[in-house]
Amino acid sequence: MEIILLKDMDKLGDKHDVVKVKPGYGRNYLIPQGLAVNANALNRKKRDVIIAEEDAKEAARLDEYKVMATKLEGKTLRIGVKAGTSGKIFGSVNTVQIANALKEQLDLEVERKKIHLPDDIKEVGTYSADLHLHKELITKIQFELVQE
Repeated sequence: MEIILLKDMDKLGDKHDVVKVKPGYGRNYLIPQGLAVNANALNRKKRDVIIAEEDAKEAARLDEYKVMATKLEGKTLRIGVKAGTSGKIFGSVNTVQIANALKEQLDLEVERKKIHLPDDIKEVGTYSADLHLHKELITKIQFELVQE
């Protein structure tokens, strides 16, 4: 059964993706919960229109994203974490913490799904993350984990 996702789903796909699932999963869970619709011809046309509208909105914001990228150049965010005496952090650093630090320190609103972290953040130190602001604009942000 092919469906169109209405929301991002872990391990299944992103919003507006056409994915193939087992018929029971689609009919009994995804569609009744409002997470997906059947991928018939009418819904595929609606999906194409919605994607075109969203792409147009993102293209209009490209200049705004370029200004954000220039603000981020050469800046380093400081994020306080709890760590042991050896510098190993307790827990993990996630995109929510990076988004909050961007808002507090640089007054920039960035959706957390646009932030992509490296996998090996286990100690206090300086790291970089990718910000996928637009399809054409990917920038790096430096952040430093400091012990609280």
